[in-house]
Amino acid sequence: MKHIVILISGRGSNMEAIVQACAAGGWPARIAAVISNRPDAAGLAFAQAHGVPTAVVDHKAFGKGDAARVAFDAELQRVIDGFSPDLIVLAGFMRILTPGFTAHYAGRLLNIHPSLLPAFPGLHTHQRAIEAGCRVAGATVHFVTAELDHGPIVAQAVAPVLDGDDEAALAARVLRLEHRMYPSAVRWFVEGQLAVEGARVRHAGGEPQMFS
Repeated sequence: MKHIVILISGRGSNMEAIVQACAAGGWPARIAAVISNRPDAAGLAFAQAHGVPTAVVDHKAFGKGDAARVAFDAELQRVIDGFSPDLIVLAGFMRILTPGFTAHYAGRLLNIHPSLLPAFPGLHTHQRAIEAGCRVAGATVHFVTAELDHGPIVAQAVAPVLDGDDEAALAARVLRLEHRMYPSAVRWFVEGQLAVEGARVRHAGGEPQMFS
């Protein structure tokens, strides 16, 4: 039985999708914990209501600057490791992680980013896609490395950019795809279907890795 720890900073709608899919799908895994860097994160109440243990490591308690980031990540790592995780899932976790943290969880740390990486790393991805005149946008699940919004790609979802779209409309369209794609990617991991070969991810089960 694999142990999954999910990190959130807010509502955690992708976390909700993963918790529900794990319970309904008979995965060889359990959600061991949901952890937030914000004590007021709405997703904590959802996790508790579904019997998932929760924890908070408040980043504000560590101050600002590089030393504070290192100290926060060290405490976060200590709390995560208390749940003996096989996989850590970032689901709207709004912190830039230190190289030491990402190295500690190399090969077992997944993230979802709301763009078709390597395009538009960072913030405001949907608005940037609209302003660039993109005809499609989407989201990417990838293994996390020390470089922000990089790492071997597990799956991508593609949505059209429609005439008249604003950031909110495009974000909502992409998010619906994220809620299908991210649980699938997590299930592939816990079933042993994913293998990282250099910069690429091989899917042993042959399932499609594109969602639309």
